Amino acid sequence: MSVSITVFLLFIGYIIFSIDKKKENFPVPPILVIIGIGLFFVPYFSQISVTKEIIYHVFLPGLLFVSAYQFPFSDFKRYAGIITFLSTAGILLTVLLLGTLIYAVSLPFIEIPFIGALLMAAILTPTDPVSVVSVLKKSADDDLIADVVEGESLLNDGTSIVLFTFISGIYLQTQSISPMAFIGEFLYVSLGGIALGGVFGWLFSQAIHYTHNKEYQVMLSIILAYGSFNLAEFLGVSGVLATVFAGIMLSFEFGRAIREAHFREALDGFWGVIEISILSLLFLLIGILAADYLIFNYWGLAVLVFAGSLIVRLLVIAGATQLLPVWHKKMSMSECVLVSWSGLKGSVSIFLILSLKATGADGIDLIISLTFAVVLISLVVQSIGVHPLSKKLLG
Repeated sequence: MSVSITVFLLFIGYIIFSIDKKKENFPVPPILVIIGIGLFFVPYFSQISVTKEIIYHVFLPGLLFVSAYQFPFSDFKRYAGIITFLSTAGILLTVLLLGTLIYAVSLPFIEIPFIGALLMAAILTPTDPVSVVSVLKKSADDDLIADVVEGESLLNDGTSIVLFTFISGIYLQTQSISPMAFIGEFLYVSLGGIALGGVFGWLFSQAIHYTHNKEYQVMLSIILAYGSFNLAEFLGVSGVLATVFAGIMLSFEFGRAIREAHFREALDGFWGVIEISILSLLFLLIGILAADYLIFNYWGLAVLVFAGSLIVRLLVIAGATQLLPVWHKKMSMSECVLVSWSGLKGSVSIFLILSLKATGADGIDLIISLTFAVVLISLVVQSIGVHPLSKKLLG
């Protein structure tokens, strides 16, 4: 992608985010995605090539880090049980149930193997709340829903990637079915990423005390965000979880060091610009990349899969929170519905789609088209619906 195209896309993002500041609850993600689809039909933009490495190694670490360090550690601690369940066991259960549902509803349309249906479910499971969190905080009386949605999205990306890697290996016949091997790999990748991120976050939180220059301190945050991610990937553990826990550890240490308030201001200023820049590029590129796969004959199936993903997510969340007394007291059924609705598909799903595309395997075009379609429906419908739904359920 050339510099001129990048600048033009950023300019579009600037316009849309400026409108968002002036109009309450303006649906930024779907607007940018729709503009991106339109740009695909302009010859200048139709040849844009974006690799999974750009999404994974350039966009994702920045988005994860800014969300993690801004997420108060006290909130994470308060809802740790629900967040941890939803981002681990909840993910596994969701993939199994959604994969089974996809396999069943696809039979009248086209034959998708069961492992292919599970692969689609793994792609569609990670959540990416983006601007939804700010809407939830404005609409709800407390931050419970926004905190659970944001905390879950930070942790479930790592689980989803490990699960996708395992299932795609079986689908592509490069890996045998071995539950024990999956559990061992999952624990190594996840716990290794968490440990690495925690250590890096603590070390860098101590290092900032050795300089009072805000510019140098912000440089350290860039090194922390991207350094922890890439080192973790090099060591074979989760770069996603490493960056997330590096940010969470940094947030925890800042909460104990009031004298570093000036650094948090500098960090917010820098990463605030980075966040909206990445989001602008990401959503526009999602539209441009998806457009080539959206002319196919199974939009009815895509709508059913989208509806099924919402139902399965609600069943998992409501089942866990309403059956356990300790969680039932914290989250009502209305809040479960809103948490379920707020789980948009986004950046990680796109990375997984591009990863599958990069394999060049036979028979994956339909899976790619279907998952692209479901991601787009999710971004448009759920982004637009979250404000009126929150007002209806909690207003």
